[in-house]
Amino acid sequence: MKQITEQLTELPSPTEVDGKRKIKRHGLLSQRALARENHAYAATAGISKNCQSGGFVPAFYDTLSDCSVISRYADGSPAPIHLLDGVPVEWVSDYDAEGHVAALRPGVISGFLRAGRFYTREQVANAG
Repeated sequence: MKQITEQLTELPSPTEVDGKRKIKRHGLLSQRALARENHAYAATAGISKNCQSGGFVPAFYDTLSDCSVISRYADGSPAPIHLLDGVPVEWVSDYDAEGHVAALRPGVISGFLRAGRFYTREQVANAG
């Protein structure tokens, strides 16, 4: 993961992608959307198990409030993968029948935190 660390120092700010366009305000982030992201980034550093050795922690970023939080279990303990149940309640747009978070409001995206800085999955994958 040394290569990821070296390349990330040259990336644009966490609110920019490719140094030109701002992060889009994506549609609702849901369990299904997380599964699609994991599939899309499966062979890259853009998934939790492939970038943890580089010091990356699964996280979520809210483009509306410019806040990021690490992924947590519903009980508040840190999670090793992206889970919706531990996000701030203000970010939740829907719950399932069992009371688990089903979707987050528009503008919340998944990615990773390292040293207090948020990186999109795309940024980490491209640096890997």
